[in-house]
Amino acid sequence: MAVGSIFGSLATYSLEHPLLFTLYAFIGLAIGYVAVTEVQRSKARIPGIKGPPGLPMIGNIHQIRVNAAEQYRLWREQYGPVYQIMLGNVPVVVINSAAAARDIFGANSQALSSRPEFYTFHKVVSSTAGTTVGTSPFSESLKRRRKGAASALNRPSIATYVPHIDTETRDFIREFLDYGEAGTKLVDPMPMIQRLSLSLALTLNWGTRIVSQSDSLFNEITHVEEEVSKFRSTTGNLQDYIPILRLNPFSFGARTARDMRRRRDVYLNKLNKDLDDRMEKGTHQPCIQANVIQDKDAKLNQEELTSISLTMLSGGLDTLTTLVAWSMALLAEHPEIQEKALSEIRAKYPATSAGILCDETDDQSIPYIVALIRELLRYYTVLRLSLPRASVKPIKSPFNDGALIPAGTVVFLNAWACNMDPEVWGDDYLEFRPERWLEKPDAPLFTYGLGYRMCAGSLLANREMYTIYCRLISAFSIEGCVDSNGGRVETHPVKGVEDQTQLVSVPRRYKVRMVPREAEALREALGKEVKH
Repeated sequence: MAVGSIFGSLATYSLEHPLLFTLYAFIGLAIGYVAVTEVQRSKARIPGIKGPPGLPMIGNIHQIRVNAAEQYRLWREQYGPVYQIMLGNVPVVVINSAAAARDIFGANSQALSSRPEFYTFHKVVSSTAGTTVGTSPFSESLKRRRKGAASALNRPSIATYVPHIDTETRDFIREFLDYGEAGTKLVDPMPMIQRLSLSLALTLNWGTRIVSQSDSLFNEITHVEEEVSKFRSTTGNLQDYIPILRLNPFSFGARTARDMRRRRDVYLNKLNKDLDDRMEKGTHQPCIQANVIQDKDAKLNQEELTSISLTMLSGGLDTLTTLVAWSMALLAEHPEIQEKALSEIRAKYPATSAGILCDETDDQSIPYIVALIRELLRYYTVLRLSLPRASVKPIKSPFNDGALIPAGTVVFLNAWACNMDPEVWGDDYLEFRPERWLEKPDAPLFTYGLGYRMCAGSLLANREMYTIYCRLISAFSIEGCVDSNGGRVETHPVKGVEDQTQLVSVPRRYKVRMVPREAEALREALGKEVKH
């Protein structure tokens, strides 16, 4: 009777005061929702692993929306190298030191072999074309794809791609000569870097290239892939961690994700169809996609082939583009590093038309250039939070008194913090110093990840970058770097980031002067007249 009386009173009140009743009902539901989520968050938190306190519903999201990797590194001082945060109701274990990364990822490679699925990237963006090899959860399909990618990215296979690397890096140098008018004009290097990265990815994977920045496919792919990269952010998509936000029918993020998915499908289908046509006619060039298709042992379906293609496309645009963009600004700021690198190059390759572009078949024989690349990879750690892992079985953390990390837990490898570990590099860990890799050639580098899910394309990326930097430094003196306002460019790896919420740490745009060291020799090597 009492319950009936209460409901009767509520019904009467709702008819007499509909607006107030609606307001009170909404407030009551909101309080109830918060209370339920707080209970869920409390139950989800991993016992025995401490971490920073958070807010109801959102956990620690408000604290790491900007430059999450750096905030995680700073929290290491307070909570130790292994601690947990809460992203909404999701507990996440964050690994923040070289020793912790080695012990936890090295000793539990199979247990940390999977990836978590995020609503925005996996359910919306990737629902048609599928995911890359790097972002896919563990499965039998993943094992087939990794095997196919590994066979196409081993040293013997990479040796067959050298002619492509030669062609694209030659055009890279030629574009700086043309657009920079032989060093008389400041140029924005980003379009040249993007064309190089994209054309390398397309040539190596599909056997087709981007000849010019005016190519419509160049603008479409670079734009769409840049937008897709944002949806891979571990902090930028609130609906991944707060499920109620997925009910918002006006969500700009969801609409954009669907649009990028549609546009990506168009050019992927075109690239795949064009390659199929060339293979049928026997006119295709050697490339990764063709190699995998012709590998009878791989037994990959169309979705798995597309996954490998996406891996090559997104990996090249993320790592290569971003690192070269950072490095050119930094080299302009440090002519002494350029001179040291040049002296090492000149010891092997003279400043003649035959030597100024170095030898494309040179497989990383100049130690200082290798050290320079490794220091760039360390200092600018392009993917500062390595793609997250998901544990497939419980593991113990020796850094938390043996606390158990349950199966299904999301684990972040903070590659940025590990690369900046003072226990590895001493007091000068925040300095850019290539010589450190000559002093400690076996020191750990975390930019490509660690363990079973580390980047499969690291050998190819290193080979590409070696040719790029040998030719770039041999051909040009990089000078006069200025920002969009004509001021000094910020090359600090934290202060100079354009958008601190993105997964990939991209520098702000700038202009630079590319002065040919030996204009006549370079002109002869490229086989064209220098434009004045």
